[in-house]
Amino acid sequence: MPDIMEIDSGMLNSLLLALGGLSILLLLGVILRMAIPLLRRFFIPASLIGGIIGLIAGPHFIGVVPEDMMGTWSALAGVLIAIVFAPLLLGQELPSFKQAAQEAGPHIFMSYFSSFAQVGVPALLLFFIFEPFFNTNPLFSTIFEASWSGGHGTAAGMEEAYTALGWADGSSIALGSATFGLVFGVVMGMILLNIVARRGQLINYDPSASFSESDILRDSDVSQDTRSFLKSSSLNNLAFHFCLIAIAVLIGFILKHFVDMIVTGVPIFPLAMLGGLIVHLVIRPTPLYRLVDKPTLNSIAGIALDFLVVSAVAAISIPVLIANWVPFTVITLVMAGLCVFIFFWVGPRIFRKHWVENMIPQFGSMTGVVAIGLLLLRAADPHMKTSAYRGYAMRAPFSSPFVGGGIITALFPIMVAQYGNFWIGLGCLALCLLLMGLAMAIGMWKSPKKHAASSP
Repeated sequence: MPDIMEIDSGMLNSLLLALGGLSILLLLGVILRMAIPLLRRFFIPASLIGGIIGLIAGPHFIGVVPEDMMGTWSALAGVLIAIVFAPLLLGQELPSFKQAAQEAGPHIFMSYFSSFAQVGVPALLLFFIFEPFFNTNPLFSTIFEASWSGGHGTAAGMEEAYTALGWADGSSIALGSATFGLVFGVVMGMILLNIVARRGQLINYDPSASFSESDILRDSDVSQDTRSFLKSSSLNNLAFHFCLIAIAVLIGFILKHFVDMIVTGVPIFPLAMLGGLIVHLVIRPTPLYRLVDKPTLNSIAGIALDFLVVSAVAAISIPVLIANWVPFTVITLVMAGLCVFIFFWVGPRIFRKHWVENMIPQFGSMTGVVAIGLLLLRAADPHMKTSAYRGYAMRAPFSSPFVGGGIITALFPIMVAQYGNFWIGLGCLALCLLLMGLAMAIGMWKSPKKHAASSP
């Protein structure tokens, strides 16, 4: 079991002050998004805006935020990421195998193919160029799958893994990479949609569909997503769901105790996710399961994610990014080109119908996070005339727990540290070829035809 330390009132007060500072940054992010339409057009979240403000106010720039508070913000990431991941499999019912194979199969393929490519290509670049000539840390090869497909949350959550493996700078570099990936995903995604639209391959495209004129909803658009099935006289609805998440995290710590006996460096968040699955399986046959409301779980995870992003971005170490600017710049450009290549070359071959509508959310996930994929899909198919929404959503239970911020993502640094970038790079690219061969064998991979405009 992890060491349990007594926290005195002074430490708790410092934590409350740190959360108060983060709250100010989040509200400043909301205000700036409302005031600057360009921030809304590029879908920069308030948490990222607030984090950048905190970074500028920190010791690397104007020095308004004291170093002690910055240290607290940096430490929050490892705690909050467990809360984000713990409810992922809790209250999640899997679709039938037949339904998943038919509609989500190509999306599942793309999730694994892109993740393995995002590790394989950087790993070989590290082995042949940046390790021998620039003395770059071998773990550098793992930051892009964690930060682009995983986003800011996973990038921050990997701090524990990188530190355990002797590379404490990894999380800061990954957070910088996640910021670039998010912006690149939105900008390049809209460029790609314009290109295919001019080619006549997309008839439902609405470039204004993804742009909200205001962050303030109209009264007619307001909805109440969460539901409570428990009387408030018994326990508050949020308290009940937070208890489930906290128990899942506790189970994650117990699992980590045993995992550390075998291999060190596995962060807490994938184990907390497994803890959520255990909680799900335990309460599934009991009356407690009827009280579980997935939107409420998602709301709690969303709160943790917002505070995680703002704290992690504000605590980015600028000197670390400057020290690694050469490999960061070169590999980032290579990864950007790789994502565009996958979009145009793999997309038409793996998706038989409406390849653009199905591929564009995958491009968003490759470069940013699921939210970027969904907003690009909303622009490509604003009236949901294709099955892309359903297939993209159904892939999540089969891919999100493993790649793009899941268990396999957490294991990549450990495997690189143990086997080296050469074998990991070859292994990941071999898995890409294996996935292609499997897709061909089952008839999922087909030579693309000349694509006319997508039809409903």
